[in-house]
Amino acid sequence: MSTGTTFVAALHLPYTVQFRSKESRPSSSKSLSSRSLPPPIPETRANVPQLTLSTLRNDLAKTPYGEPIATPMPNLLESLGHGNIATSPTPPLTPTTTTAEELFFRVPSTNSIALGSPSDPSMRRIPTIPAARPKATPFLPGGENVVGRGYFDIPVTEKLAPATRPSRRRSSVASGASIYSQQEQDDWTIEKTDFGNGGLKNAVEASQDASENVYVGTLGFGTDTLDEATKVAIEGRLREDHNCLVAYTSNADFDGHYNHYCKEVLWPVFHYLIPDHPKSKAFLDHSWQYFEALNRSIADVIIKDYKKGDTVWVNDYHLLLVPKMVRDALGPDARIGFFLHVGFPSSEIFRCLAHREKLLAGILGATMVGFQTEEYVRHFLQTCSRLLNVEVQENGVLLDSRLVNVVTLPIGIDPIQLAEKRNEQEVTNWTEQLQQRYAGKKLLVARDKLDGVRGVKQKLLAYELFLKKNPQWVGKVVLIQVALTTTSIVESQSTVSDIVTRINCTYSTLDYQPVVYLHQDITYHQYIALLQIADALVVTSLRDGMNLTSHEFVYLQDKHHAPLILSEFTGSAAIFGGAEISVNPWDHSMCARALERALTMPSQEKEERWKKLYARVTGHTAAHWFSEFLSKLEDAWEEQQRCGSAHIPRLSAKILAEQYSAARKKVFFLQYEGTLVSWGSSSSTVVTSPQRIMDTVNDLMEDPTNVVYIMSSRTVQDLEQIFLRVPSVGLFAEGGCFLRPFGKEKWIRLADPELPWKSSVRDILDYYVERTPGTWIEERSCSFIWHLEKAEDKASAQRQAGDCGNHVNGSCESFDVHAIPVTGGLLVECRRWNKVNACRLVLEHMEERKWVVDWILVAGSGRDDEGVFEWANGLRVEEGEEKEGKSKREVVTVRVGTGHTQAKATTNGVAGVVTALQRLANISVNEST
Repeated sequence: MSTGTTFVAALHLPYTVQFRSKESRPSSSKSLSSRSLPPPIPETRANVPQLTLSTLRNDLAKTPYGEPIATPMPNLLESLGHGNIATSPTPPLTPTTTTAEELFFRVPSTNSIALGSPSDPSMRRIPTIPAARPKATPFLPGGENVVGRGYFDIPVTEKLAPATRPSRRRSSVASGASIYSQQEQDDWTIEKTDFGNGGLKNAVEASQDASENVYVGTLGFGTDTLDEATKVAIEGRLREDHNCLVAYTSNADFDGHYNHYCKEVLWPVFHYLIPDHPKSKAFLDHSWQYFEALNRSIADVIIKDYKKGDTVWVNDYHLLLVPKMVRDALGPDARIGFFLHVGFPSSEIFRCLAHREKLLAGILGATMVGFQTEEYVRHFLQTCSRLLNVEVQENGVLLDSRLVNVVTLPIGIDPIQLAEKRNEQEVTNWTEQLQQRYAGKKLLVARDKLDGVRGVKQKLLAYELFLKKNPQWVGKVVLIQVALTTTSIVESQSTVSDIVTRINCTYSTLDYQPVVYLHQDITYHQYIALLQIADALVVTSLRDGMNLTSHEFVYLQDKHHAPLILSEFTGSAAIFGGAEISVNPWDHSMCARALERALTMPSQEKEERWKKLYARVTGHTAAHWFSEFLSKLEDAWEEQQRCGSAHIPRLSAKILAEQYSAARKKVFFLQYEGTLVSWGSSSSTVVTSPQRIMDTVNDLMEDPTNVVYIMSSRTVQDLEQIFLRVPSVGLFAEGGCFLRPFGKEKWIRLADPELPWKSSVRDILDYYVERTPGTWIEERSCSFIWHLEKAEDKASAQRQAGDCGNHVNGSCESFDVHAIPVTGGLLVECRRWNKVNACRLVLEHMEERKWVVDWILVAGSGRDDEGVFEWANGLRVEEGEEKEGKSKREVVTVRVGTGHTQAKATTNGVAGVVTALQRLANISVNEST
């Protein structure tokens, strides 16, 4: 593992700055957000008002401030929480949905608003904006992995249900108009913030080497109104006391980056929602400029503090451009990781982004890229192949200079902190109250952000269908739906409220309400209590990167083993292995059947399913995710350093000659194009200085201990014409599909005599050629080459080649056929017949004839030669490591040019290889003389 510092970069730092004016300072030096509160008052008959139907309706027709409500939601439950309500409670988020349940789950007011569980990316706590803050932090709608999941070490029970939110998102640009005096700015403190990726923060804190981790990010707001002295003081305090490096950004950059480009463009696209509504910023260039500017500010902070041996770990879609920015500044030796906490969409969705190539290039600046599931990896690789026309492999994306490794590593929760929190007395108090309140009822629990991807509407419709089909459950089951507010999709809130009203009006009685709809959040202690007593957790997300609420539910169900109903479109479904009850949220009948199954499942089946789920949850913890990612990043970096041409030694002609002279039986595998001669047209036999090559090959063959094979992608006829004056040389034609053994005249076809895939591939190629003027297809016996050199529109041709390659790889996978980009075109061939197979066959034939080969030279220049390099390197037998009676064997692998390679030596160009071969040929001639 690296011994340097690990820079953990995310949009928000785990700490922020709180500014207070003299008028707003608390009388106590202790922060308002850290004051302790008494536990909830247990229910007694004395403190629970006895409400009649009429009085309850009258009470619910008013807000806690006595203001009338136009259309109160029907609710026939008695309030258990009146005894716990403060004299001036925070008003509900949406007055029309104020219910007795909301009052029950509310706690007294504090300086903060509670909106989050510690690990669920969709939940967060939004701190109240202090009056004297130099720049108002905008309310952040949405709630994916960007804005926080909370902290275990912050007394969450002190937080309140959210106050009424403005009808429109507050812009940080607009709110920056007020300028505060220097005296007010001097009165500030560093405090933990609930913005940001809570799962990432928990993972960092749970890591063993937490002291070596340095956070890099913003304060969560623009800093135009801060003077330089204040910025320096804040930066020093964060660096010294909290291991944080702050990136200052302007009001316009922060607002445009987050509220516009991230929320209105990236977030919808990454969740399969094309932003085409009238207010969308998807096609406005100015939001992209803000996105670039904020990414640059964070990259500059990393670059400034980076030292050799450090590790840079960039997190989530807000900072997609940072890896490339850091790579461009620090060079190929930098160790850079990137992890995407949300899902990655299919190429058809991602290609809708206007700046798609720049976003992909930004990600590919990393040494290794991590995703939550195999599905997201597949989408990413397919998108790179299709949009960038680069070669992709199972383990990554092969660029000209390096391989970008791609891994699957799902994030998890921190069971240790969750266990500590569940043992607190307040959780016990709430558990007892909830059990008493809903005694005799089966509880279905759900907690989601009310947006377009959490599936709250689909869940309620399925629940309504369940009650309709199963009237015996009416009065016996209650769905508690906690719905966190957003400001971006008002239509969803209205639709959900209408469905809840319809269900409750249809199935409610004087002592029963089927849906408890809390259009607010609850405290974390209440959240734990609900998960512990739930008879099922219902998650119907339409898209979700990794739903950690389900992980917490499984961990907290160690006593009751309640089943988990989980959408198949969540990342968690990919790791639970079918132990959950999987549903398609769009299939309401399926979801209704899942609800019935969960409520009627036998105890033994519940326990068996829970054990499997628990094993997955405890096996994929936050600490494991953190350490495993850094370990894989280290391995990927070391492999890239080994294969990087800058770290591979130049071919030494002197050492090569010494090894050659000491060997008894030598074999040469030499690529023709790009290695022995400069690249030319693949359809022409005109090459650079052919006579020089012919003379060199003839001289090598004068030595009876030498066996020489020339490898080429050309046809049999082309090679016969080129090497007409060297009739005994061994030849590979069409990349190994045909073999002419050394010293023989007859060709051997290694490929299958019939290739059933050729007609299908030809049809695909013809389709794209018709749409790409200036291009043409070269058909060979066992392969195709689509030539793009003379395309009228080069950019369009590259896009068409990417689509074509993706089409071929998808439709012909069963035939083991693949399409790979080559210089000036696209090559389609069968994987089974290649140079590696031909080389292996040659060597096996020599061993059968008892020829002991103790020296092998492989020289190549293209990507298709990398497999030969890797195979040949495995043939090396070191002195003292003889295996099965084999003597020592030297293997020399040489790559012409620069780039990522498995070869052990490189040369600048063709001249380097030819000169070395001529020197060996002279040794053979002199020895024979």
